[in-house]
Formats: sequence, structure tokens, C-alpha cells
Amino acid sequence: MKLTDMTAVELSAAIKEKKTTVMEAVEAVFEKIAEKEESLNCYVTLDQEGALRRAREVQKRIEAGELTGPLAGVPVAVKDNMCTKGMLTTCSSKILENFVPTYTAEAVIKLEEAGAVIIGKTNMDEFAMGSTTETSAYGATKNPWNEAHVPGGSSGGSAAAVAAGECFMALGSDTGGSIRQPASFCGVVGMKPTYGTVSRYGLIAYGSSLDQIGPLCKDVTDCAAILETIASHDEKDSTSVKRDDTDFMSALVEDVKGMRIGIPRDYFTEGLSAEVRESVLAAAQLLRQAGAVVEEFDLSLVDYAIPAYYTIASAEASSNLERFDGVKYGYRAQDCEGLHPMYKKTRSEGFGVEVKRRIMLGSFVLSSGYYDAYYLKALRVKALIKKAFDDAFAKYDIILGPAAPTTAPELGKSLQDPIKMYLGDIYTISVNLAGLPGICLPCGIDGKGLPIGVQMIGNCFEEKKLLRAAYTYERARGTFVRRGEV
Repeated sequence: MKLTDMTAVELSAAIKEKKTTVMEAVEAVFEKIAEKEESLNCYVTLDQEGALRRAREVQKRIEAGELTGPLAGVPVAVKDNMCTKGMLTTCSSKILENFVPTYTAEAVIKLEEAGAVIIGKTNMDEFAMGSTTETSAYGATKNPWNEAHVPGGSSGGSAAAVAAGECFMALGSDTGGSIRQPASFCGVVGMKPTYGTVSRYGLIAYGSSLDQIGPLCKDVTDCAAILETIASHDEKDSTSVKRDDTDFMSALVEDVKGMRIGIPRDYFTEGLSAEVRESVLAAAQLLRQAGAVVEEFDLSLVDYAIPAYYTIASAEASSNLERFDGVKYGYRAQDCEGLHPMYKKTRSEGFGVEVKRRIMLGSFVLSSGYYDAYYLKALRVKALIKKAFDDAFAKYDIILGPAAPTTAPELGKSLQDPIKMYLGDIYTISVNLAGLPGICLPCGIDGKGLPIGVQMIGNCFEEKKLLRAAYTYERARGTFVRRGEV
């Protein structure tokens, strides 16, 4: 097995067993990056010198017995909307092209404390607004399975880097499916935890009531290890939740006997690809054969999720992005006479088309005369969606369905029709509106040779059930050939 084909947990074990070193792992990753990055464009910023320096420090601490966790020595990539002290953090936007934070996001600190080695910042849709990683100011990321296709978004750079072997694991953020959908498109595992499980401190906000950091990795074991590492109560984040059940690796048990799994009929209607439908239902059948009770049911309110989500997310985005004005940090337009012309020119030149569209939509729904008609109504729908899930989880342990209606579309196709791009989030956004955990893992390959993902959704704070079901399915499915191994 090549070094870059190992999972994160396998690599860390090999380092502790002295079969390889942290330096060799970092060098192997940068060799892969040198080979593929020019065509894939997974990264905005790379720090080879800093990663090798850090690798030597971590190696010494592993040899001294100070670092014993399952991620010690593992090279990791970080989505470019998480602050990293001394390293460029741009949100893939021109308006932050020169922003170097003076502090580090709490989730990244947790990984560093565990002995992980940060190698760089991954490309993304600008300010996490998009589903294809094509709205980035630094160019589109390509899907490693087929470079004519998108990797998904907005965490497309992280998902593509894991799939291509350009890192062993990565952090992404999920506002409406931005971890799970690219995981589906790139054939990797991605998880959005329950809202509040991972600190949002240092995550540059898009939709504050929806954003959540989570892992993108090669298998469910890695997913549990990363989540266990980054989950923590953080006083710097007022939405952070204190939990005493974050020993997620204990959930890696091959047992779903008696587990009740619901399949929403609403998720299998018009618009879903036949190949995706077959692969997802085949995954459900494997879980049924493993002892789970699998039933169809009506979830309801699915049609209202997209308008509610884009109303709320855009409203929060318009508020969060007010701070980028060219005064305190980031890009500032030149040759402006007066403060207000400088604001206008800076924001006009600094933000991309999709970000401007959502700022305008958000400002509109929050404006006088429209606040009640749109924003408050969307919040009421959000509450109804949460109640629909509460009713479903009174009967089922897990809800199973697709992560996206199709496999990865071709580059350039989605941005031609923004509404079509928004509709591609139909299976993921309800999870964020209700604050639930969700995981996506590979379940098949379509006729074009592109991966298909199955999504499993759990009730709040029940990540362990999700991980148990995902681990059981992964073992029953057998080895999924990752892109780097093809």
C-alpha cells in the first residue's frame, strides 16, 4: 500500500510503529500535490516549509510518548474560511486576498493539539456560497474522478484533496450540505455534526445559525476520530454545547440489529437520478440484511426547505458580510473620494457575483415591509421542519436517503442557472435548518464512472447511532476504490 492510500488512523498507527515518519508522510502529500495540483486546484495556500518544520516537532513528541492519539502525525488540510494564525485566510474571495489572522480557529487548534500537521488551506466557493467550488476568486476546483466535472461545494477543495490523496483528511464547513454534497461527488466520507458540537470560533461566518465545522476523510473510522478530536465546549462560542458523550470512536461497532431506519418517500420523487436511487436503495438493503428494520414514510415539508433555507441563509449572510468594507482589513479599492464611495467601490470590486446576489436577497428580505412576509415566515417554516424531524425520530433511529439528486455535474453547467444549483441542495439543507447531524459515504458509481453517496441523518446529539450505522454499512459494502487508487 502506498503511503498516500492509507487512512489517517492507519497512517498514525504506522508512524507510532516506526514503519514511517511524519516527515515522510508530509513529503508524500506534497509529492502528490506537485503531481496533481496544477490541474485540480484544490488549494488556495500551501505551507510546505511550515508543515515540514511542524512534522519534525510532532515526530519528536510521538517518539517521546507525548502524542498518542489516533491522528498524531497526520497531514491535514483546512478549508479557507477557518482562521489560521500567520497563514493567509481568504474565504476564496478577493475582498480577503491579503488577510492574515492573528488567531486560529478552535477546531484547528484541537487538531494541532492532537498532533496533526496543517499543510494548507483548501479552495472553496467564495464565502461558502455555492455548490460547485466554481464561485472561488482563485478559479474552480476539479473533481479528481473526472476533471471535466465539479467536486461539489462549498467544501469542494477539501473533498477533492482527500479524494486525490493531496491530504489524509480535511476540515470543511456545512451550512446547507457543504460537507455532505462534495463528499458524495468525490467519493469520500463527510459528516456534519449536531449544531453546537464543534466550536465556530474562528470560522468566518456565512449563516451563523446554520454553519457547522466537520470532517472530510477516507472512511468512517477517520470520521469518528476527527470528530472526537474537534468536538468540545468553547466559551468563546455562545452556541457551543457542553457534551459528555464525545467518545465517538466507541461507536465503531458492526451492529444495526433492531435499528429502525426510515426512508422518506419525498426524497425519491421526480428529479432524482435513477442510478442514484438504485445505489441508495441498495445501501438500505444491505442494512436490512444486517438486521435493521427499514421502512418508507412521509417526511413532508421537503418542498418548503429550499425557499426557507435561502431566505434565512441570505439574511444572515447580508448581516455577517457587512463587516467587509475595506476599512479594518482585507482589500480596499483605490482612488476613492470619501468614505461612502470607498465602501461601494471596495464591495463592488471585492465580492463575486454569487455573493452579491445573496447579499442583495438577504438585504431585501430583512428590509422594512418585507421582514414579516419573508424572513419571519421562513423562521416559522424552519420550526415546522424541525417538528417534522422530531416526529420522524419518534419512530426511527436514522433517516436514510440520497445526498444529491445526481452525481457531479459538468463544470460550467450549474452557474448558468442559479435556481437549478440551489435545487441541488434539496436533500441536505433540512439537516442544517433542524440542527441535526448527517453523514455521507460512498455507495456506488454511476455509468460515467462518478461516485454516488448515501446520506444518513440522525436526531440531535445522536452521532453515535449514525456512526454505528455508517460503519456497519461500510463493512458490509466492502472496500470502495478511492480515486487515488484507480
